[in-house]
Amino acid sequence: MRMTLSHIYTYPLKSGAPRTHDEALLEPRGLAGDRRFMVIDAQAKFLTGRQLPRLTLIRVTPSDTHTQFEAPGMPTLTLRHPAADAERIDTEVWGAAVKPLLASAGDEWISAFLGSACRMVYMDPACTRAVKAKYDGKYGRDGDEVSLADGFPLLLISQAALDLLNTKLVQPVPMLRFRPNLVVAGTVAHAEDGWRHIRVGETEFEVTKPCVRCVFTTVDFERGAFDPAGEPLRTLIGYRRTPDGVTFGQNLIPRRLGRVRVGDEVEVIA
Repeated sequence: MRMTLSHIYTYPLKSGAPRTHDEALLEPRGLAGDRRFMVIDAQAKFLTGRQLPRLTLIRVTPSDTHTQFEAPGMPTLTLRHPAADAERIDTEVWGAAVKPLLASAGDEWISAFLGSACRMVYMDPACTRAVKAKYDGKYGRDGDEVSLADGFPLLLISQAALDLLNTKLVQPVPMLRFRPNLVVAGTVAHAEDGWRHIRVGETEFEVTKPCVRCVFTTVDFERGAFDPAGEPLRTLIGYRRTPDGVTFGQNLIPRRLGRVRVGDEVEVIA
């Protein structure tokens, strides 16, 4: 069975709407432009769609010097990227410290849309964050870094895994409920669970650990609201529960950089 890369996605704003790509540049911290903006509260705690599902309604269009934000009922915000010498703030994502730039020009806009006092931060090239500190070296290598994603640079899911799930649901869900970066076609369901090292076109990845899923999978990103039936998480609990939690998809760390393209062949090295 020939395996190919069928979809590529980025999420410029953490928990924001997805962007679809025919190809993307792979950097050490993940796909270029992925999870470079994040919303924090007044105490500098990171915020996601788990608490604020309306975040998924924010559509972001980045460029080299500025980023455009759009959301229902809001004027378009064109936010120039903060200068490298702008103020930084200490925050974290699931225990991994990071010091991004404050993008203060977006604070009023994001606060008005979410209905509470929030701030916008931006991860520039000089801002670094180590791969999830709590794993204590169990996964990855010294020097591995990640964007503002939860724990690892990329997430991969097989199309067959979603297809299997949808046979069990009354109302099928789209792949984007799970917010992958890479989707692979031409496999059996959850084939990725057995992979350790893969090649995608000219790039290579270490397959580190299963992605443990949470209530965010129950957010309908097109409505910015939780699924009233708690799906698909409720169904996943019935057949994807492990001692660590409900898993769906695999986290990746880049090992050979380059470009990934839809249609690239996917090869299992180990």
